[in-house]
Amino acid sequence: MSRPLSSQRNFDSIRKSLNTLGSSVSAIILALIICGVLLLVTGKDPFAAYGKILETGLTSDKMLEMLKRATPLIFSAIAVAIGFKMNLFNIGVEGQYLFAALIAAEMATHVSFPRPLHILFILVVAMVSGAAWASIAAFLKISRGINEVISTIMLNYIALSFIQWLFESFFRDDSDGGLNVKTTKIAPSGRMPDLVHDRLNGMFIIALLVAFLYWVVVFRSRFGFQLRASGLNPIAARTAGIPANRMVLIAMMLSGAVAGLVAMPAVIGDVYGYGPSAIATQFGFAGISVALLGRNHPIGIVGAALLFGFLDSTSAVLQLSGIPSSIVKVIQAIIVLVVVIVNEASSRRYNRRTAERAAMALKSLEVKQ
Repeated sequence: MSRPLSSQRNFDSIRKSLNTLGSSVSAIILALIICGVLLLVTGKDPFAAYGKILETGLTSDKMLEMLKRATPLIFSAIAVAIGFKMNLFNIGVEGQYLFAALIAAEMATHVSFPRPLHILFILVVAMVSGAAWASIAAFLKISRGINEVISTIMLNYIALSFIQWLFESFFRDDSDGGLNVKTTKIAPSGRMPDLVHDRLNGMFIIALLVAFLYWVVVFRSRFGFQLRASGLNPIAARTAGIPANRMVLIAMMLSGAVAGLVAMPAVIGDVYGYGPSAIATQFGFAGISVALLGRNHPIGIVGAALLFGFLDSTSAVLQLSGIPSSIVKVIQAIIVLVVVIVNEASSRRYNRRTAERAAMALKSLEVKQ
């Protein structure tokens, strides 16, 4: 009996994965069609634009840039996905990673370790800082019932102001001169080695490792089962003895810990410090798009991050060719919009079928009685 049931579960899993892949691919194709129409309306040739994207994006330099741009997106999307798996919407990844970047960059200058330990120390500080900032929203939800969407959005603004005050009051270093001021430069022992000289650093490997660990913890562990159960049906989870408040706290802190790594490719692999103009913003919100497109699955997230990195790496070349670079953002936005619509339609169809099956089962019981 167990073998047929196991085979059926495997078949259902494969079918679900294929449906997920199909919806994502359909979203990408539809986005390209819609953007093509928009380009035609503005008098541009869509085939020339897409041809330029492919021609430029498939060069070795742009492929490396794609991997570099995808790295922070992988961290950000996984941070968001951890919350999504428990039906928590961590919109505060932006503030969490910027706060973690400043604290980690500053702490890195006050210690002296051999290179592996120094890098590990910086990463741990970043993760602890991100988790600490995310825990504020968790405590507000647990103790006061404040929705995490509201609290994390507000905490983004608080984080930006708090970071600016800390930087200007305590951590700013003007010794290098120039306009791009930042914290004291991190020593060579705290700098991430390059995979390709000045083009891609080892944080890309760490991003893939984090994606793998996310898969193990969320999809292959007891904790992951409790996390997903709490998100799917909180009442049933509480009835089964799963501590809801503790799961909220752990999930938000895990999400914040991964968010703390978003800026590390720049902090320890590029600018070797923190500066308001040196660390890119908006990765937190881009991570939401990547997580949605990847359907919160590690393989999907990595694929979506690579797609977004590929598109971003070609935007400057499009501008030089007379094609608006903003078309890249339009493509990304439409992809996410279509995915959200498809997901919502699939969810409603699934709920309707579940309700119909439950009604049929109840009716058959009544007939037997």
